[in-house]
Amino acid sequence: MTTAGGGAQTLGQILFYRQLEPLSHEKHRSLGVSQVANPFSFLADTHLVPLTVDEFGLAAVCYPIIFDTQTKTPLAVMGLRPGMNVFLGADGSLDPEVYLPAFARRYPFLPVLAGNGQAPHQAPPSGEGDRVLVCIDRAAKMLSTTPELPFFEGDQPSRYTQDAIQFCREFDMLGRRTQEFVKLMDEHNLFELTPLALPKAKPDGTPDEPMKLGEYLRISEQKLNALPKETFLELRDKGVTAVMHAHLLSLGLWPKILSRAARIQASTPLSN
Repeated sequence: MTTAGGGAQTLGQILFYRQLEPLSHEKHRSLGVSQVANPFSFLADTHLVPLTVDEFGLAAVCYPIIFDTQTKTPLAVMGLRPGMNVFLGADGSLDPEVYLPAFARRYPFLPVLAGNGQAPHQAPPSGEGDRVLVCIDRAAKMLSTTPELPFFEGDQPSRYTQDAIQFCREFDMLGRRTQEFVKLMDEHNLFELTPLALPKAKPDGTPDEPMKLGEYLRISEQKLNALPKETFLELRDKGVTAVMHAHLLSLGLWPKILSRAARIQASTPLSN
């Protein structure tokens, strides 16, 4: 369940991005974006979306926040399996009350580390020797050759593109803070592997063996409560206790995901 492509950013292998291309004046000078109906319909096949720790407070009231079993990337649970996003309508409309992760809001742009190589359009360096190459998803439905918001004005990036590059730079910074948080949780051995199972009933209504959907990582309350007082105060002073508690609070929203999934199960049945 917990593989979301939220780790290393590899062209063509990042969730809903289908046709990534480095943004360049030569290739994209006539392109930009225009308003389309249901602009976030690209989330329809995505049930897990990466989060940054700075988003936990807003996300924790909408859906469970879990950690990938391999990369330990924080993930917003928006469905139970690929192809099921319970916050999207059949027409691709997004529930207006759900918090949309920054990972999705930056679409169709994507920052990719480019090393020391030169690139047509780059965000400021994210680290020593690194530059962030700004890419776009050429397959995004909001892209247009008669755009309302062009990528370029003359031979320079437009204000819209400059703002997008700045957002990508800020997202990269939040990503590094998230990695630091995960490293801290790892250092104190606070993660625990947790199974996710869907309740089932026999034809007579009595409980049946739950159907296992997968596993995920969560912060263990037991391990957290067992920390020495000095260690807990150290974590508090680093500003991470609020993040941990937001994560733990969010886990109470599993019934919300299950009930929403049950409403669409007839048209998209769960598989064993």
